[in-house]
Amino acid sequence: MWWSWTCPTINSTTGRRLEELFLCLNGYNTVSESQTSCPSLRLLQITDNQLEAWAEVRKFGQMYPSLRTLVLANNSVDSVGDSHDALQQLFPNLRSINLNNSGLSRWEDIERLNFFPKLEEVKAKGIPLLESYTTHDRRSLLLAQLPSVKRLNGSLVTTGEREDAERLFIRYYQENPQQQLPERYHVLVSKYGELAPLAEVDLRPRRTTVDVRWGDRVEAVALRLEQTVGDLKKHLRALLQLPANGVRLFYINREMSSVVGPEEMRCGSRALHSYSIRDGDEILVVPKVKSRCGSSNV
Repeated sequence: MWWSWTCPTINSTTGRRLEELFLCLNGYNTVSESQTSCPSLRLLQITDNQLEAWAEVRKFGQMYPSLRTLVLANNSVDSVGDSHDALQQLFPNLRSINLNNSGLSRWEDIERLNFFPKLEEVKAKGIPLLESYTTHDRRSLLLAQLPSVKRLNGSLVTTGEREDAERLFIRYYQENPQQQLPERYHVLVSKYGELAPLAEVDLRPRRTTVDVRWGDRVEAVALRLEQTVGDLKKHLRALLQLPANGVRLFYINREMSSVVGPEEMRCGSRALHSYSIRDGDEILVVPKVKSRCGSSNV
């Protein structure tokens, strides 16, 4: 279906200039250019149509030279096909573009968004280009390619987030062959320099084995250090069949025990790793005794 429409400069009902136009769910796949431009239009929302070729989209720039917001979500636009000079001339005032669920599949098309001289906001969720990336990498790689964008996919871009994204971009591409490096990579390397790869950190829960002493009984017990003191008490109560009326736990660092002595593990929500427990250390279990206060008659 094709769309042919002549823009009224003045709204006949209100007498005001037309500034916003909504043309959603009409099945348009081509655009017939108007012989006259509509300089008052600021926002065009043409979501949920069947536009595919950039050659059709570019006509909006010719018809609406003052356009600030272009919402193309849920079309199948598969490229941004104009040159730097052409995009500057076609959309000199465009500040926001929504390409959610479009057909963009090449990074070159994302790079061309930088040719819009006043672009500040981009939405590009659900595009084929980003399907293979994690949620974090999608946003970071997009952001690193769009240095002038202040809002991405509805969220404000902070200075810290931009720096993190640009550094991630360098590390993401730094092992690629020279001929496969995007132009943006060289720009960012000139800004930050060559970055060392991030150290791989093993974040799997760490285990250690300690001796648990309960009276004359000593048991070797494996601990998961991401657990809390409260978790440990429950585990020991079941394992050692401790009394239900409560126990107290004391951590003994074997290497430092002669200097610092036992440390009571009072806080049930404290993580075990915060005690720096190592293999061979001890956990002393003692029954909790209620204090009694006596009174005397005077």
